[in-house]
Order: sequence, then structure tokens, then C-alpha cells
Amino acid sequence: MYTVDLNCDMGESFGSYKMGRDAEILDYITSANIACGFHAGDPSTMKKTVRMALSKEVGIGVHPGLQDLPGFGRRNMDISPEEAYDLVTYQIGALYGFVKSEGGKLQHVKPHGALFNMASKDAKLSEAIAEAIYKIDPELILFGLAGSELVKAGKKIGIRSAHEVFSDRTYQEDGTLTSRRLPNALIKEHETAVNQVIRMVKENKVTSLQGTDVSIQADTICIHGDGEKALEFAQYISTALNEAGIKIRKIGDSL
Repeated sequence: MYTVDLNCDMGESFGSYKMGRDAEILDYITSANIACGFHAGDPSTMKKTVRMALSKEVGIGVHPGLQDLPGFGRRNMDISPEEAYDLVTYQIGALYGFVKSEGGKLQHVKPHGALFNMASKDAKLSEAIAEAIYKIDPELILFGLAGSELVKAGKKIGIRSAHEVFSDRTYQEDGTLTSRRLPNALIKEHETAVNQVIRMVKENKVTSLQGTDVSIQADTICIHGDGEKALEFAQYISTALNEAGIKIRKIGDSL
């Protein structure tokens, strides 16, 4: 029996701005990455999302991003490793307060957007992020792009690291994700996305846009909760993985 974690970015509403169908998608995932107010989210949304995740026994993760609400944290910023350490520490602390007050426990940390992509290639940024996590709680799991500097940094400092793959994104032959600014970055057909995931889990391979097979480890699969058909896809992938003999299990119960 193959097993894999299924995670989704959540808590991205703030103020009067509403985004995603978190309450419904939580029925199909095992880990939730909750925004902490920098790229999205606000205190009230954080509390509400934490409560919903706990009620459905979904693993709770911190989703720290760059301080860029207008760009949704997806624009690169020239930050130092020290600044990365500080912003990750700050956002872990913010979500920890809500999780602790609700009687729960944090499971993981997954950097968001540009911070995630920058750290995937930059060893110094990755090491600063891993250090921040380790000093707060060495039991936390670090989510990083499969095979990236983030995963290496987590293992180097001594925290559990999960290789993350993406259901709705295409890959380059070096194992990185195709930039959202380029054509064909997103996979829009449900069947194509799920077939890619099943192959990554069972064969540890993904076909790049260049047509070559890339070796890849899939500990956790990211689905996005902000698309027009996000709920439909969450239902579809959950059913398809089960039918393919892949059990969806919380990452904290697997690593």
C-alpha cells in the first residue's frame, strides 16, 4: 500500500476579502497550510481556520510568506537570510498562539510562494528558515520542494523534512517548478494532474516540459484551494488516489 499526505493552502481571506472554500476542502485533505498575515490572512481568519482544521483532525501547518499582500507573496524580494529567519519566526509565533489557545499542536511549516521558490535554490535562505523552525520546535516538519535546498537544510539541522510535489504544476528538467509567468505552468485538466501525481507516488518520476523523466520523491502533495474548481479537484484527487491504491495519511503519522 502506498501512502501520501495531501496538503492545501488555507486561511487566505482577510478583512472583507474572501478567498477559497476551506471548510469544504478540509474534508478531503490531511494537512492545512495556514497563512499568517504577511501574504494573506488576518488574525480572525487564522483563528477560524485553526478551529476548522482541529475539528476535522487535519494537521496544522504554518504558511509563512513574504510581506507582500498586493502580490500575494508571489513576487521575489531581495531579503537576507537574517530577514528570512525573522519573518519565519514571527509568523510561526503568530499561528502557534492560536493553535495553543485552541488546545492543538502545530505539525509543520511550509514557506509560501516566492519565499518557497527562492529558498528552494538558495542554501543560505533555506538554512535560515530551517534554523528558525528548529529553535522554536525541533519536532516540526519542514515542507520543501522535492529534492530542493529546503529539504537538504532541514535534514542538515536535524528536523524532519517532507519532499513536496505539486498536482497542478508542471516541472522543468532540473526538478524545479515552471514559473507561473511562463506558458504551461499550470495543469488545468483534472485527469492529467492526477495521473502525474500517481506516477510521482508510485514510480518516483515526473515528466518535465522538456520531455525527460525526472526522479522525484513524493511525501506530500500540494493542491491549491484558491482556484475556481478547487473543491471539485479536491474531491476528484481524493477518490482517484484511493482507487489507485494510494492511502492519504497525515504527514505527522508517516515521517
